[in-house]
Amino acid sequence: MILHLPLFCVFYDYNFRKGKANRFVFVETKMQKVAVSNIAKQIRGVSYKPVDLHNDLNKDSVILLRANNISDGKINFDDLVYVDKKKVSSEQYLQKGDILICASSGSKNLVGKAASVSFDIKCTFGAFCKVIRPISKYANYLGMYFQSDIYRRIISNVAIGANINNIRNEHIDSLELSIYSDDKNNEIVSLLDTLQSIITHRRTQLEKLDLLVKARFVEMFGDPIENPHKYPMIKYGDLFELNAGGTPSKAKPEYWENGTISWIGSNMCQNTIIYENDGKYITQQGYDNSSAKMFPVDTVLIALVGATIGKTALLKFETSTNQNILGVRGIAKAGYNPLFVYYYTQFLYSKFMNIGDGGFNMASKSFVSELPMYEIDIYKQSLFADFAEKTDKSKSILQQELDKAQMLFDSLMQEYFG
Repeated sequence: MILHLPLFCVFYDYNFRKGKANRFVFVETKMQKVAVSNIAKQIRGVSYKPVDLHNDLNKDSVILLRANNISDGKINFDDLVYVDKKKVSSEQYLQKGDILICASSGSKNLVGKAASVSFDIKCTFGAFCKVIRPISKYANYLGMYFQSDIYRRIISNVAIGANINNIRNEHIDSLELSIYSDDKNNEIVSLLDTLQSIITHRRTQLEKLDLLVKARFVEMFGDPIENPHKYPMIKYGDLFELNAGGTPSKAKPEYWENGTISWIGSNMCQNTIIYENDGKYITQQGYDNSSAKMFPVDTVLIALVGATIGKTALLKFETSTNQNILGVRGIAKAGYNPLFVYYYTQFLYSKFMNIGDGGFNMASKSFVSELPMYEIDIYKQSLFADFAEKTDKSKSILQQELDKAQMLFDSLMQEYFG
């Protein structure tokens, strides 16, 4: 408990594991570094066998959450399993204010991901997870800490096992964070919650605008995979100039240092219109000694490999690219509108997903050249492009607001928890 006195606070931290109270005295307005073990206890997840699972939720079973139910700092109820209640102890039922974390995973990126419990649904959690159960008045503040970059960096560094990444109790217990007065802690949580709400709202607005444009496309032209209007089709390779980029040797600093020629990778292909470089440049010497190519404004880019395969970008600046990007040039010359081609290509994403046998998929120039394109009047394309361009201006304003809110949120998280 905390006793508020005129000049100072007496801070009692209960050590759950040892059953002892630790006493600290500090000026109320100042910050105190406190270990997580002093304000929370850890609870292990439920161990079970296949025979302990039920097919549905009934009087003898309970929802069991697993690591896949933690995403983007939230708990979802997708792909649930139901475990027999006999396997669950009383303290293994989730409570409001608990922090559910992935404690074991084969992926270093997944281990440590966390989400606060903000619901009253009766459920428990599996053995690859654990719960941090704070003293109630620190629940929201500690929950925010477990979303911070500093927490994820620490956990990523320490949770490395021989065959699987594991978070042990001592890893969590030894974490230290800044604790302020109750009023200050609540003020911090309120501010960060507000910013998170703004960020979530702006992202939702952007997603809805994307859906609006795609819905308008389908309304005007139909889904290109189905071609319900029976438009004549022509191959990409018969319409456009298709060229992949290239990467100068990374072993030659003179190809990269103090470069002035924009160069981007396939990570920039995210079904988005891109207006600026992400910070990578090559020299003229690097450009001349590689297969890198310059793509002009209004080139449609298509990612050929990796996580972004089949995703696109529409260029609004001149740049060279790496070899994992195919540039679609000569669009206007072929009688097409770049915005129309950009959105049309996104509807062909499923064709890229069908390449290969589930392993590492890679598209080629010849594959893209065989993709079917509507033969369609430029006037109708332009009507759609005008709509998409107006929508993009709204998206640009929202994106700027989102970026500002995200920057402020990140700055405050660093200030309070960094």
